[in-house]
Amino acid sequence: MTKEEKVLVIQEIKDMLQDAKVVYVANLEGLNAAQTSDFRRQAFKNNIKLKVVKNTLLQKAMEQIEGVDYSEMFPTFKGNTAVMISETANAPAKLIQGFRKKEAFPALKSAYLQETFYVGDNNLDTLANIKSREEMIGEIIGLLQSPIQRLISALENKEEAKGAKTEEAPAVEAPATEVEAPATEETPEAPAAEGEAPAAE
Repeated sequence: MTKEEKVLVIQEIKDMLQDAKVVYVANLEGLNAAQTSDFRRQAFKNNIKLKVVKNTLLQKAMEQIEGVDYSEMFPTFKGNTAVMISETANAPAKLIQGFRKKEAFPALKSAYLQETFYVGDNNLDTLANIKSREEMIGEIIGLLQSPIQRLISALENKEEAKGAKTEEAPAVEAPATEVEAPATEETPEAPAAEGEAPAAE
């Protein structure tokens, strides 16, 4: 590879890494041509940018990125290396996990996401279980909606209960008026009885 070609590759890697929030470095060494092709296809389906790179060129590109110090990942840049860039935090880890059900590779070398570095293949399960931004937003929305839904439901139930009481009210009052009516009629009879008493004398 000529010097000019190296410069172009470094620039290409830099363009991939620029503003990247999720960066995985994997080893695809154990995959044959068909498996590598399948891995690339699955990465494309999951919106993961994948590029097999030379370790020295990857390191040079990362050294030129402002705002992130990738030096913690450099010791893992040995042998076959593929860079995976994704918008979803756990997507590359899940893709690697899917292939690992049948094969020993791909293997995770290191990763950078959510401003944290993960070095070593032993972090694969942890990374696969990290919730994506979308999942977290969904959960937050769910949590926010839950109390509102309970409040609306409680208010609706209260209104229904209130409405039911209003409808029942006349039915309850009606017998009360009928009961009072005879009581009012009886009041004039009391003086009449008192008036008859002297007549008997």
